[in-house]
Amino acid sequence: MIFLRKKKKGGIKILGVLITLVIIAAVGIAASRYVLEYLYPLEYTEYVEKYARQYNLDNYMVYAVIKAESGFNSQAVSPREAKGLMQIMDSTGEWAAEKAGINNFEKSMLLEPETNIKIGCWYLANLLKQFDYDTVVALAAYNAGSGNVSKWLKDPEKSHDGKSLSIIPFEETENYVSRIQKYYKMYKKLYDVDK
Repeated sequence: MIFLRKKKKGGIKILGVLITLVIIAAVGIAASRYVLEYLYPLEYTEYVEKYARQYNLDNYMVYAVIKAESGFNSQAVSPREAKGLMQIMDSTGEWAAEKAGINNFEKSMLLEPETNIKIGCWYLANLLKQFDYDTVVALAAYNAGSGNVSKWLKDPEKSHDGKSLSIIPFEETENYVSRIQKYYKMYKKLYDVDK
């Protein structure tokens, strides 16, 4: 009889430990998801969804570009004077604003979230079209410029088919493309309800 009691108490103890471990795991999963959502925010959703839809882009790709470019700081200005959420250069902004139908464009408008996202989405869509919808090539062009990427595509050491890149010669651009791909996968994993 005493032996059975000890066994019973031990079983209760083990059950208690298991329940505690399950609770800790659940809290840990919830906490880690909270941390990931903090690190991969969905900010400016109204504008991202509107212009991603208008220019036929994946929302998560736009979020990944914004995260990489400015970390969601709408007032970000790079040392090279790229501005806003999607880090648009003044010259690109002027050209893209005209093409995207933004009237009375001024460079300061690149610090306005809606204008910046509209121009950034238009520009990214334009690069995708220009480079046969190859995301890696378009992202490389977004970072290094379409002129550089066009040269790389003509170089058999950097492109085996003239359409895709086998080597991205700028380390910064290679890291940029890799970072965007990583961010994109994380956004998809966290938020895509259709996965």
